[in-house]
Amino acid sequence: MNIPQLKEAVCAANLDLVRHGLVTLTWGNVGEWTDDGDALVIKPSGVPYEKLTPREMVVVAPDGTILEGENQPSSDTPTYLEVYAFFRQKFPFLRGMVHTHSTSATAWAQARREIPCLGTTHADHFFGSVPVTRPLTEEEVREAYERNTGKVIVERFSALGLDPEAIPGVLAAGHAPFTWGNSASKAVQNAVALEAVAEMALKTFQIAQSFPALESYVLEKHYSRKHGPNAYYGQKENRE
Repeated sequence: MNIPQLKEAVCAANLDLVRHGLVTLTWGNVGEWTDDGDALVIKPSGVPYEKLTPREMVVVAPDGTILEGENQPSSDTPTYLEVYAFFRQKFPFLRGMVHTHSTSATAWAQARREIPCLGTTHADHFFGSVPVTRPLTEEEVREAYERNTGKVIVERFSALGLDPEAIPGVLAAGHAPFTWGNSASKAVQNAVALEAVAEMALKTFQIAQSFPALESYVLEKHYSRKHGPNAYYGQKENRE
């Protein structure tokens, strides 16, 4: 996909956030890396969604240099740069990223609680609990807030040995969720799924304060039937 096509796709994905009810005001953005990983196309900072066109998208190099665009890129750009530098080592195909402040997922982030896998809906999209990062230190916030947000995401996945393809999302403690996928569109789908399972988990806790997590064999069955070499859910040509 060339840069003009990528601008079209990223603009459409940003507008999908609005369509799915995942953003309020300008609280969110989508970006996607080029196939070679040498440039990121991302929403401009603070621009209202109703004014977005492909022309407004900003192209950024891995070092943060603006390559194309008249606007400043999203303030979350350093987070995306840091996370993709980690992905690029073993998961270079995870090129799409999304950040929102969707209500239920953000509530879990503010509570600084991971979202446990309580049922099969969760298991269809996330192979286990959605993790939460540690909070940033005062020095980390002062030094490089957005970049260090990316670093604690990487830190969490590295410390737990998590597969970012199998768990395509995270909660930044006290902040909000981030999701990713093999395209901007797929990252938005994962943001939709994350918000849905976050809301379901909240309602489950309202019904009962104590209950078991989903059985591991059910988790494995539901995840594997949609993902991986033995997937059989849906039509073969549409499986990813």
